[in-house]
Amino acid sequence: MGILSNIFSKIFPKSHAANKGPAAQPQAQAPAPAAPQAAPQAAPQAAPQAQPQAAPAMMDQVDVEEILTNMQKSSGQQLNWRTSIVDLMKLLGLDSSLQARKELAAELHYTGDTSDSASMNIWLHRQVMNKLAANGGKVPADLRD
Repeated sequence: MGILSNIFSKIFPKSHAANKGPAAQPQAQAPAPAAPQAAPQAAPQAAPQAQPQAAPAMMDQVDVEEILTNMQKSSGQQLNWRTSIVDLMKLLGLDSSLQARKELAAELHYTGDTSDSASMNIWLHRQVMNKLAANGGKVPADLRD
């Protein structure tokens, strides 16, 4: 189980699609490569395929901000999970060491310099928020790209 999966399991309910394994992420990525290859023929099919995927995400949408805010209140710690990947990981009870963040960066295909931890941390936080949103999380726009 990867670090991103661990983050999902701490935020999303066990029954949520994001916790069903890696299948949730490829589904979101699979239509993009298929559409350019068969765009003229797939145009009528593209809309019906997008609607069923969007509908379950809306039904299963989880308010990430509310969950994390409540977790922070319960923890009694002063953690800035809104901007810090380190604090977000601490809040979730995950290893927030530089090595763990480098592993998360590799998992999310970070192409920058992992020695520049400040830049990597900013990128990681945005990517995690984007992944949460892409997998049915209600994430405020200011926390995403």
